[in-house]
Amino acid sequence: MSDSLRNDILLRLKTIKGHIAGIEKMVEESKGCEDILLQIAAVKASLEKVGMSIIQEHAKECILASKDGKATYEEVERIINLMIRFVK
Repeated sequence: MSDSLRNDILLRLKTIKGHIAGIEKMVEESKGCEDILLQIAAVKASLEKVGMSIIQEHAKECILASKDGKATYEEVERIINLMIRFVK
């Protein structure tokens, strides 16, 4: 994983952590359900973006690490299965 991607992911995760703390505070203060659910949806979307960035990087690394830059059927299948598990 490149340093720039690692830094971007870490920044996003710190932001997500802040949002989760904000959601916790909203629950403690008995804020409205709609507002809380909106923030939860934002956190879910942010986590999905982080996950997809990691999957994308993993797929690139697997393909580039293959012989002649061509992934085998098994390698492609492994990447696809990883993506399917992530989106469930």
